[in-house]
Amino acid sequence: MRYLVLAWDGDDPAAPARRQKARPAHIACASRLQAEGRLLVGGALLDDDGNMIGTAAVADFPTREELDRWIATDPYTTEGVWKRVSVTAYRVAEHYTHLFRPD
Repeated sequence: MRYLVLAWDGDDPAAPARRQKARPAHIACASRLQAEGRLLVGGALLDDDGNMIGTAAVADFPTREELDRWIATDPYTTEGVWKRVSVTAYRVAEHYTHLFRPD
């Protein structure tokens, strides 16, 4: 099943430094998930000044439990970057399905 994941960083003064410190490990994790076909698209949420304030991703996991395991073990979670995460089941609009592997 596909999911839309929105994860917001903390808004304390140390939040940007936590993100930058955890970023290489997070990118490595995301690259593995992409290679496995689990992470279809992802990127940073930005504020009006272009600063990273969170993450948006479309993920494909067989179960919600497996998705939750990824979120719980992602470096942005374990290093305290993400403070709030929202997950919603997601269906790609028909005219964009060519961008993703078949269900």
